[in-house]
Amino acid sequence: MDAARARKIADRIQQIVAEMLERRIKDPRLGFVTVTDTRITADLSDATVYYTVFGSDAERADSRAALESATGLIRSEIGKQTGLRHTPTLTFTHDPLPDSAKHIDDLLATARARDAEIAKKSAGAEYAGEPDPYKKNDEDAEGGDDREDHETELPTS
Repeated sequence: MDAARARKIADRIQQIVAEMLERRIKDPRLGFVTVTDTRITADLSDATVYYTVFGSDAERADSRAALESATGLIRSEIGKQTGLRHTPTLTFTHDPLPDSAKHIDDLLATARARDAEIAKKSAGAEYAGEPDPYKKNDEDAEGGDDREDHETELPTS
């Protein structure tokens, strides 16, 4: 099967599912659901629809139940609109990516706050040692060098 065709069909399935959830599925358990991605197997037999739900864990569970009960209706509509000989089976999977992104944003905000706190504490700090921490010999400072200069000749062939 052509990968480009499979991607186009997956995109079309995503559009159909999103339209169905917005306009035709009137289940009161269905919360604010966003379809984030759709993947389909190479043989077009199985499609996985990834979604997110804005709200609490209870609202997520209710929306999952609503999606599972509407799977048959959504699948039949996909069959009508895509014209495929065999309509793929649908699996709805909660997409953890937005939750992970929020967790990462929270971690970054915590790191920024700690950096700002450290910057405040170190604002008036001075180095513990001398301004120039590198050791210098007294002779080196005067320009004297204990090494003798030797001219070396390279052998010529």
